[in-house]
Amino acid sequence: MDFLGIIQILDSALRLATPLLFACLAGLFSERAGIFDIGLEGKILASAFLSAAFAFYTGNVWLGLLAGIVASLMLSAIHGLASITFRGNQLISGVAINFLASGITVVVGEAWFGLGGRTPSLMGGARFAEITLPFADAIRGMPVIGPIYSDLLSGHSILVYFGLLCVPLTWWVLYRTRFGLRLRAVGENPAAVDTAGVSVVGLRYAAVMICGVLCGFAGAYLATALSAGFVKEMSAGRGFIALAALIFAKWRPWYALGATFLFGLLDAFGNRYQSLDLFGVDIPTQFMQALPYILTVVILAGFVGRAIPPRAGGKPYVKER
Repeated sequence: MDFLGIIQILDSALRLATPLLFACLAGLFSERAGIFDIGLEGKILASAFLSAAFAFYTGNVWLGLLAGIVASLMLSAIHGLASITFRGNQLISGVAINFLASGITVVVGEAWFGLGGRTPSLMGGARFAEITLPFADAIRGMPVIGPIYSDLLSGHSILVYFGLLCVPLTWWVLYRTRFGLRLRAVGENPAAVDTAGVSVVGLRYAAVMICGVLCGFAGAYLATALSAGFVKEMSAGRGFIALAALIFAKWRPWYALGATFLFGLLDAFGNRYQSLDLFGVDIPTQFMQALPYILTVVILAGFVGRAIPPRAGGKPYVKER
């Protein structure tokens, strides 16, 4: 593989990792506050559908993005109501959201467009355009630096750059602000936070809503940037892969960037090399395409080291009288 081939794979990996990064950071906020969210998949799916639908009807991708965020926030509110207010089982609530989103996107999609649950193809202002960074064309011919800047870093949609910006922003919010300190404390010892006069319920709802916004970005990116419309089950397990990446990253923002890029790299590698001859052994197409999911199973099985979640994660808080 030559240098330009490597750049092309890395470029594809960055594009494929972006929705995973949004979803991983979404889960990070939620789980740091003690709310496990298996429903990331459903929120991504609902956001992808509504963002594509509104972008098609209005011809404005920004209105589509807003609609996608609203769809994700609505499911986040349901999850918060079930797991925080009514103290229900967080895992069951997340699974129910996944089923709800999977079914309702197909039913509503068929009712609106009559295309078997998908939306019409998006064109023009209904999609996020690629952005050419300054001087990208001028330095394209330079060795090494030119391809890295012009072909790898330049030419992505604004959501890719925003996703990368969210990593240091998440780190700053969690580790350099009072809100972040309280959020992390709620995930470790909510009783101590409550004793200090801070609302545990308010902080957990805030985390769940932030999770909804970031999942909205993930779904909108899938339908209006990475693809040109919504198709049935287009999230394709990305919510679960994001959860695996979150465990792999040990609930840390910078590690989340590396973990999601690794998954994106495996996905890009599988797409580029549909079959591979390795040491005389023909690796089948199905194995190459399954690489991200295989890594997900490996991580969840604990083969990459022990990851310790927030101590109060998954436990509803009952205020002491």
